[in-house]
Amino acid sequence: MPLRGGFVLEMTEYAGIVVLGGGLVRARAGTIVADINTAARATGWELRIHPTTKRWATIGGFVMGCSGGPGSVVHGYLNERGNTASVEIVTMEDAPRVLELEGRDAQLVHHTYGATGIVTEVAMPLEPAWRWREAIVAFPGYMDAVRFGVGLGNASGITRKLVSIQDWPPPAMIAEYARVVPDGHVDVSTLIAERSWTEFAQFVATSGGTVVSDHAEGTGPYGPSLTEFAFGHALWHVQKSDPRRAIIEGFLRAPDLVGLIERVWRAVGHYGPIRMELVRAGGELCGTGSPYFVYESREQMAALVRAMQAAGAHVSNSHTSNVRAVGKKEIGPRDAAFKRTVDQYGLLNPGRFEADLEADATFALTLPTDAWHQRIA
Repeated sequence: MPLRGGFVLEMTEYAGIVVLGGGLVRARAGTIVADINTAARATGWELRIHPTTKRWATIGGFVMGCSGGPGSVVHGYLNERGNTASVEIVTMEDAPRVLELEGRDAQLVHHTYGATGIVTEVAMPLEPAWRWREAIVAFPGYMDAVRFGVGLGNASGITRKLVSIQDWPPPAMIAEYARVVPDGHVDVSTLIAERSWTEFAQFVATSGGTVVSDHAEGTGPYGPSLTEFAFGHALWHVQKSDPRRAIIEGFLRAPDLVGLIERVWRAVGHYGPIRMELVRAGGELCGTGSPYFVYESREQMAALVRAMQAAGAHVSNSHTSNVRAVGKKEIGPRDAAFKRTVDQYGLLNPGRFEADLEADATFALTLPTDAWHQRIA
C-alpha cells in the first residue's frame, strides 16, 4: 500500500499467458503464479523459482516484491543472472512510454515495490518439469538437521527444490505439522524429484534422519503444498498459535556454512527456535533465517541483530517498508537515475523508493542492520 499519497492500481484482471515455449514463459503482470506453473507443466516445463504464496501471488508482485522461494536452493535469488528474462513496464511520464527491460536491465525494477514503473508483462525462464515428492525428515537435534540440510543442498546429483530446516517446537506450533513431526524433533522439509528418491532416502538413513512424511506434491496431510510452510510464509502459520512471535532476516554465507549456522544458533537460539532456509547466492550455498522470538522492545530486537552480526551473519530489516532500509537491493547511481526518468513526479508508491535518499519515508523502528547485497555477487 502507498505510504503517502499515490494510488492503488488493480492489476489482477490484467492476466493471461502471452508466450509459452522455448524454455520461457511470458505473462501479464496480474497472472497468478500457480496458473503460470500449471500451464507450463502441461507442456513438460515449470518455473525455476516461485514464491511460497504462488496460489495467490501475481507474477508482477513476485518480481517487484520478493527475493526468491522454492527453487532458490538450486538457482539462487531472482537477482541472479538469468533468473528474470525480461520485464515490460509503462513509465509515469508526461508522455508515457512502454519499455522492455531485458537481462540485467530487469533488475532496475526488481524488488522496488512498484516504484519504478507500472509492470505490465514479465518473462521468466523455465526448466524441465519433474514429478515432485514432498518429504519431511525428522532429526533428534538441530545441528544433525543442519548437517543433513547443507549436504542435501550441495548434492548436485539429487534433484531438489526446497531444503527448509525448522527447529523444535515450531513443528508442534503449526497445527498441520503437529501430527507429522515427532515430539522434540527438528524437521527438514524438502521437495525431491521422484527420480532422485533412492539416493535421497539413502542419504537420510546415513545422516541419522527419519522420513516421517512422504507424499506426491500437493497431496500431503498438511494442506495444498509443503512449500507453504517455508520461508517467511512459515511465520504466518506459527503466529496462528502464538501471535507474539516475530522474526528478522539473517543471511549466512561462509566456506564452512555448517560452522556459521552453528555459531548463530548458539548465539541467538535462546531468543527462540530458528528456521533456516538453504539457498544459493553467487553460486554458493547459503542460509537465510531467524529465530521465532517473542517481541519485547526495540532494544531487544537491536540486541538480537547485533548478536547475529557478531556471530557472522548479515541482517536485513524486515520491519521497515522502504527499499533502501530493508537492505536486500543494492541501490546505485543507475537505479536512482532510472527512478527519476520513469517516475518524474514521484507518483509511484511514494516513500518506498525515491531517487533521493532524503525523500524516502522513515519509520519509528530502526535497527542496526546491514545489507545482504554486501555478500551477494
